[in-house]
Amino acid sequence: MREHARNQHADERRTVVWTGRATNRFQWVAAVAGAACMALGITIAVESPWTSGIAALLMAVIGCVVGGLLVLFGTLAFVHVAVKVDDIAMEVRCGHIGLPRRRILLSHIVGAEFAPSVTPRHWGGWGYRWRPEMGTAVVVRRGEGLVLRLGDGRTFTVTVDDAESAVRAIRDRLRHPAPPGPPAATGV
Repeated sequence: MREHARNQHADERRTVVWTGRATNRFQWVAAVAGAACMALGITIAVESPWTSGIAALLMAVIGCVVGGLLVLFGTLAFVHVAVKVDDIAMEVRCGHIGLPRRRILLSHIVGAEFAPSVTPRHWGGWGYRWRPEMGTAVVVRRGEGLVLRLGDGRTFTVTVDDAESAVRAIRDRLRHPAPPGPPAATGV
């Protein structure tokens, strides 16, 4: 019971300061192509009178179905991104199920900057990206983004609408950190 009360107070302190999202409607085209590839694999499996052997049939069916699944789920994961900043952290969730997800504590952030033009070309495509010279990024579309400088020297970039407001919210939280919570029970 005491643990439940402590968690309830922790949730009350986490007030959402800023939320934003970015969407890439072009990704739906790739998702449809993945679904079509899966449908082709199923059609081949059901209707094919292949006389060249079972190995060729299995390779075609498995190739189409697996390739279609990879394209379908890989694109659906990056159709949109949702960013939430609260008093403790910034959280980034991708796609409809929120995966991949990244949570960065504000205490690990050294600075936040507005990037007016983040492009998939600079990061090597859409999705969750890492480049040694640039850091990590979640890129779902071309346009404005938010760049965080972390205490360990790395950077994290995310494309999101109204990124300037996110930068202001994070900078404000860095200047005025959240008040400390109630002391934890020692168990004595």
